[in-house]
Amino acid sequence: MIDGRPAVLVLMGGPDAEHEVSLMSGRQVAQALRDSTRYEVIEQVIDQPTVADLQYLPADVVFPVLHGPWGEGGPLQEVLELLGLPYVGSGPRAAAVAMDKPATKSIVRSAGVRCPTDRRLEAGQPCPLDLPLVLKPIDDGSSIDLHICRTGEQLDAARAQLHPRRGPIMAEQFIAGREVTAGIVCGQATPLVEIIPSREVAFYDYQAKYVRDDTRYEIDPELPPGAAQECTEAAVTAFSLLGCRDVARADFIVNDEGAWFLEINTMPGFTTHSLLPMATRRDCDMPSLCSRLVESAMARMEAQAPATHG
Repeated sequence: MIDGRPAVLVLMGGPDAEHEVSLMSGRQVAQALRDSTRYEVIEQVIDQPTVADLQYLPADVVFPVLHGPWGEGGPLQEVLELLGLPYVGSGPRAAAVAMDKPATKSIVRSAGVRCPTDRRLEAGQPCPLDLPLVLKPIDDGSSIDLHICRTGEQLDAARAQLHPRRGPIMAEQFIAGREVTAGIVCGQATPLVEIIPSREVAFYDYQAKYVRDDTRYEIDPELPPGAAQECTEAAVTAFSLLGCRDVARADFIVNDEGAWFLEINTMPGFTTHSLLPMATRRDCDMPSLCSRLVESAMARMEAQAPATHG
């Protein structure tokens, strides 16, 4: 406690490809928590800290706003578990499974959720999926290194670029349709958001997500009959099956067949362009959203504390 208020340590940065996105998200979270006036906020830009690096920072709760395999996919969560402080977000196991896109889809597909066909590809292994298809890293986000391949030449060129740096990659059936996301906050679904990229971009890529201002967003979009409920139910199912906590965002493609689950993010973005804060804005502003997540983490620690007897 500092001046009677809980001290929240907001971590950002990290060693992953989404380092800059994390900095944008982290600064927004820190400012929102300050605006709430309920906390003392400490910002810390990190790389790959150990417990020793973090243990002397003044904090009652940690808000790790990192994206990517190290910061979002389990390793940082393992450090935070050893630190012994409550922290916002999923634990190490759920974070690791959710970061592995093929593993996630295998789990949610077994529960009857509709997913595009996918395969994990090693270098030199023939691709068994028909064109068009999507190539992407198994464990990264923000559309980094994502390729839509419509020809054999595009497929070969993308694999030549990806395998030397990424090793195994994911090939996924290309599904044409509308891009829709469903957020989860403390186990409850948020309104759906449809992403409508400018016609000048091929798809909702990194630039469209974080740089361009011509991407349009529709809250509670009108979708084919049953598709909105399907998105919401699939997002809640994935959140529950993977054992996620506090917050997540599931991504879908929606067409006339219904909703197709793509992936779930256990620490979605909190930038000025990000979808989760956008989805909750009508009923819950950014300071309230971030405060709710901090309170959830603190309540979880209090519930786990052993009872004392006088």
